[in-house]
Amino acid sequence: MKSVNDARHMRYTTGMKEISADALAAALTTRRLGRPTLVFERIGSTNDLAREYARAGAEDGLLLLAEEQTAGRGRLDRSWWAPPRTCLLMTLLLRPALPLQRVGQLTMCLGLGAAEGIAQVTGVTAQLKWPNDLLVGGRKLGGMLTELDADGGKLNYAVLGLGLNVNVDFARDGAPADVAPLATSLLQETGREVDRLALLAAILARTEGWYDAALAGQSPHEAWAARLDTLGRRVRVAMTAGALEGVAVGVTPEGALLVREDGGAVRTVWSGDVTGVR
Repeated sequence: MKSVNDARHMRYTTGMKEISADALAAALTTRRLGRPTLVFERIGSTNDLAREYARAGAEDGLLLLAEEQTAGRGRLDRSWWAPPRTCLLMTLLLRPALPLQRVGQLTMCLGLGAAEGIAQVTGVTAQLKWPNDLLVGGRKLGGMLTELDADGGKLNYAVLGLGLNVNVDFARDGAPADVAPLATSLLQETGREVDRLALLAAILARTEGWYDAALAGQSPHEAWAARLDTLGRRVRVAMTAGALEGVAVGVTPEGALLVREDGGAVRTVWSGDVTGVR
């Protein structure tokens, strides 16, 4: 496995500029997130590698970035398509002192930080789709994947992956036929290339603010719920045990979705694939 010193000299391309990992570190305004940052030209999965670093003792705040992922994935083991050097493909390693019932708030922190960072740098307003997508106009701009390691009711660490479509054009760049109609990017939304370094620095700064607040006992739940495009809509939720349909009426402080079925019963959904129903 590469050490911190091995990885820090690798290069990362943003927009039309190529910068070193040292320049990336200098651009960050955070105290813990992205310190250190490791950048890789081509790896399998940043989440998988983050777990390796976690097992080796890496500390809270480590950030892994990849220019290209050969085994990138989202929820439900779906593959993640992104041309090299166009997107943000990243994973944060966190070791928060939080009870297990609050670890769902980590995804809330990253989702809020990503949406706020995007707005700050580009002016684009991104909504959140339960449980872990970023949307613009109903099309997918990015996705998150949170994976946990716990033992005896205690959280050892969490890895929070984020894939964000930045300087990719899905019609121009040869996206799979089933991806292009459903996805968008900051390039497509703004009509210009976005400086990925500035974007990343903003996302990390905003995420750290929410993370620090969560560690201090303040829940991001209300702010997260206010950004959820899912709420108030009629949805179908596919789950391992079957499917249910109804109106998404709320979310719990832990992150579960509340769905009111046609008979009036409100179901609590902890995991599932949500689609809108007309």
